Amino acid sequence: MAEIKYESKITKTTAPISAVYAVLSDLSNLEKVRDLIPQDKIKDMEFDHDYARFKVDGLGQKVCIRIVEREPEKTVKFGVEGVPVEANLWIQTKAMAADDTRIRLTIKADLPMMFKMMLGNKLQEGLDQAADMLAQMPYEQWS
Repeated sequence: MAEIKYESKITKTTAPISAVYAVLSDLSNLEKVRDLIPQDKIKDMEFDHDYARFKVDGLGQKVCIRIVEREPEKTVKFGVEGVPVEANLWIQTKAMAADDTRIRLTIKADLPMMFKMMLGNKLQEGLDQAADMLAQMPYEQWS
């Protein structure tokens, strides 16, 4: 097993940090983007304040993303259950000004070396795409 750590690029949203944190620290907000989630790959979704559960095509069991730590207006840390590797994800936020909040995602996981070689670039690309998506969310409408 090899411990990997990937960080997304830092993205910017014009929403105030209070609105960004309010949305990102409550997984029930995923209900608002349910239609954007590919239903052919992810099924049986359920969302709660602290967790999101869903079945991923090909895994055969439910995956649970659970908030394990919140540091108001700074960090939301997630644990992942139901996958064959141990992994954590952080969303970090930082206020630069009233209308300038920066967002960065970090993932840390223990992966077999073969997975690391196969998934490394895809994990980085996925984190960067997720950071771009988070920068575009309508935080002020949702908080």
